[in-house]
Amino acid sequence: MSSISSVGSSTTSYATTGTAATGTSTTATGSASISGTGLLSSLGLGSGLDVNSIITALVSAQESGPQAQITNQTNLDNNKIAGLTALSTSLSGLQAALSELTSSTTYSTYTASLANTAVGTATTLPDATPGSYNIDVTALATAQKRISAASAGASAVGAGTLTIGVGSKSINVSVSSTDTLSSIASSINNASNNPGVSATVVVGVNGSQLVLTSTSTGVANGFSVSASSDSSSGLSALATTLNTPGSNEASDAQLTVDGIAVTSASNNVSGALTGVTLALTGTGSSQLNITQSTAPISTAVNDFVTAYNQYASNVATLNSYNSSTGQAGVLLGDPTLAAIQTQISNVLGSSVSGNSIGTLASLGITRNADGSISLNSTTLSNALANNPAAVQGLFTGTKGIATQLSSVASNFNASDGVLQTQISSITTDVTNLSAQQTALTARMAVYQQQLVKQYTNLDTLMTSLNNTSSYLTQSLDAMNNASSKS
Repeated sequence: MSSISSVGSSTTSYATTGTAATGTSTTATGSASISGTGLLSSLGLGSGLDVNSIITALVSAQESGPQAQITNQTNLDNNKIAGLTALSTSLSGLQAALSELTSSTTYSTYTASLANTAVGTATTLPDATPGSYNIDVTALATAQKRISAASAGASAVGAGTLTIGVGSKSINVSVSSTDTLSSIASSINNASNNPGVSATVVVGVNGSQLVLTSTSTGVANGFSVSASSDSSSGLSALATTLNTPGSNEASDAQLTVDGIAVTSASNNVSGALTGVTLALTGTGSSQLNITQSTAPISTAVNDFVTAYNQYASNVATLNSYNSSTGQAGVLLGDPTLAAIQTQISNVLGSSVSGNSIGTLASLGITRNADGSISLNSTTLSNALANNPAAVQGLFTGTKGIATQLSSVASNFNASDGVLQTQISSITTDVTNLSAQQTALTARMAVYQQQLVKQYTNLDTLMTSLNNTSSYLTQSLDAMNNASSKS
């Protein structure tokens, strides 16, 4: 913390500006003004002295030293805070790019394609494995559908209970003596415990027919229909018709993967191949190709180069010195900045032992004289085409370059790291300097009033002495005149 000793006080105003983001340090000026100028302007009338100028000069002399120290130190602190904040922001940008470069998601994006698109399409998850597979689809999964016999649309079916079951679940639909096929369909569709059956009524040339359809494909999702009613009831006949197997029965998808039989209740087949979902649309044979997508890796590497160069540019400005103008970056010679630069430089130049692509240079990333880095896109593309796993190994893992760089940045830029600790400490110093400024202002005000009082007394004394002198002079003149006449 800066401690500025001072005597007296003033009503001082000063401005501090910092351009740390551009690396330029700036200074601030302090100016003192004397309050009570109306009173001061009336002083000196009796003594003939320029009291206003005298008091202003005395206050300025007392204030100038401490004020300069407070102003200069505040400027230095504010510029340092701005510089450290800019450095922290640059590191945060680099950390974001490194996070992308070390994320497992970046290296686990795959594409899947079926050569025969009539068979369907394929999608992947991050746990897919690259490879080629022969797919042969012999049957698609279908949903069960049953159609009742035709009847007059407005005719009542008959009273009783219609039960529809799907697996272990079932629904009981109460049918009154006045219910028609349409009202029965509505009761089925609106039931809160519907087990997975939809109902509709189709009106044809022969009359109305109730159509029941499983809402999901597959044998396990097939349904059964029964009725509890008088044997003579039309509801019983309806149930018998709907429960009679026909041509639209539930079936599972049938396929082989490299000759291995697979069945699926759905045409969206997942689990047959880890990390792959097949959306079947037709029967037939096709080759399935699963390849790793290197586009996210390429994007992450390019983003890293961009973020690092932004960081390097900001650091160069913060640590700059112009010999022609004498202008210096606000963090020139700062030990924390030097430590960060040293550690990052060491990691950039390191190698990953045992990895076929062991250095950044082997991947096409080289360092330039100005501190930036360059990327050879052709070298990167070749590496990704030939050995994407080695590219991942260069950046990730405990010894990966991106992992190590991220560790360096985190150690310095964490909430309890060196940078934030320094910023907090200097901010406290600025607060203390502000308190010293307030105290200096108060002391200067007291000092000014003391001077005003002293010079008021002096002015009064001088006026009295002048009056006495004038009286004596007049008296002597009168005596001399009287003596001359006598």
